[in-house]
Amino acid sequence: MRALTLDFQPRRRSGPLGWSLLAGGVVLVVTCFVAQQHVAEQTSQQQGHLQSAQRELTGDTGSKVTLSPAETREQAQNLAEMRKVSQQLRRPWERLFAMLEAMPRDNIALLTLTPDARKGQVRISAEARDLEAMLDFHRRLEASDELSDVSLLSHEIVVKSPEQPVQFNLSASWEIGDANP
Repeated sequence: MRALTLDFQPRRRSGPLGWSLLAGGVVLVVTCFVAQQHVAEQTSQQQGHLQSAQRELTGDTGSKVTLSPAETREQAQNLAEMRKVSQQLRRPWERLFAMLEAMPRDNIALLTLTPDARKGQVRISAEARDLEAMLDFHRRLEASDELSDVSLLSHEIVVKSPEQPVQFNLSASWEIGDANP
């Protein structure tokens, strides 16, 4: 009898397909590495541009720069204007609206309420049933705690209407001191 030789694991032979797959994998890895390096370089450039643009927009040059007297005055004026706006926003609006809503207005219709932040005034446009109602409304506004120096700017009797109402405009001071600090 002849000896039996069994080969359970045949030898692997490297063929051209195997070598080409290996070469393709290596090329793919190198390409991905180069692309990642390129993207990282572009990202760092964009961050640099973003930081320089941000410094330019904020006026930060990286070193202390002394302002000229004209620039200092302009900066002080801008700061004063911002404080005025801030005070206007802190005004007690609720008190003013509550006072106007609480007033008896049987013969008065409020049309507009226009605040003027720079002058610290409020302009009120309204319509009254007659001249006496207009004058009574003026007196009540003058006696209120919220408004002072109430002035009649204009009035007009609407003759085209059968009731002949009076349309009028008032101006009143609404002092900054009324604002809550």
